[in-house]
Amino acid sequence: METKQVCKRMDLVCQRMLNQGFLKVERYHNLCQKQVKAQLPRRESERRNHSLARHADILAAVETRLSLLNMTFMKYVDSNLCCFIPGKVIDEIYRVLRYVNSTRAPQRAHEVLQELRDISSMAMEYFDEKIVPILKRKLPGSDVSGRLIGAAPVPGPSAALTTMQLFSKQNPSRQEVTKLQQQVKTNGAGVTMLRREISELRTKVQEQQKQLQDQDQKLLEQTQIIGEQNARLAELERKLREVMESAVGNSSGSGSNEESPRKRRKAAESVDCPRKSKRLRNRK
Repeated sequence: METKQVCKRMDLVCQRMLNQGFLKVERYHNLCQKQVKAQLPRRESERRNHSLARHADILAAVETRLSLLNMTFMKYVDSNLCCFIPGKVIDEIYRVLRYVNSTRAPQRAHEVLQELRDISSMAMEYFDEKIVPILKRKLPGSDVSGRLIGAAPVPGPSAALTTMQLFSKQNPSRQEVTKLQQQVKTNGAGVTMLRREISELRTKVQEQQKQLQDQDQKLLEQTQIIGEQNARLAELERKLREVMESAVGNSSGSGSNEESPRKRRKAAESVDCPRKSKRLRNRK
């Protein structure tokens, strides 16, 4: 592999820009998180149903990712052994933060942070596997070794031996940090999955509660309709009973009225018959 010549001044400027970019994105994230937390309610139960709940989840996941990057790179950046190499990770963090600030209803955290998790994980793995061993070999002979250990370097074999022993003791701590990073990654993925499942279950419970409320409302409306129909039926039965009673009364009254004129006629005829006979006798 051939190495290319690079202007040292340009190299220093680029390193400074990358380091400052990571520090600036951390400050920008802190500002965004403060603004969102200021708008969220204090109670955890009310935060879950708030419109900024997804914003807070995304910012919390970005905070975890920033802490992992800080643990991985900034130890060597502060020692002036390297700079914050993955500039694309900084650009992706800025993209996520601007998306959170400009969107009222963002997507779920795992969808928004998929690209950031992929490139940051690849950057940290490559740095640990390929670059950290080279930096560790440079540590004992560099001028920064005294500052890292906490005392000025003293020339001589005893000082070199002490320095090597101290750095050999620091290797297990680096392994522990790597294990902690892996545990944080695993725990973060598990927490994200649990949050997603809890949010889905909460959504289902809310939908079921809404369905129950709709069913109760429909049942109440149907009960009112049945009551109104029963009242109408009772009114119709009463009116039908009155109509039938009036019809029966009219039929009996009309029969008696028809019989009375006939009797009157027969009585008049019986009275008129003797009168007619007397007249006939007088004429004779």
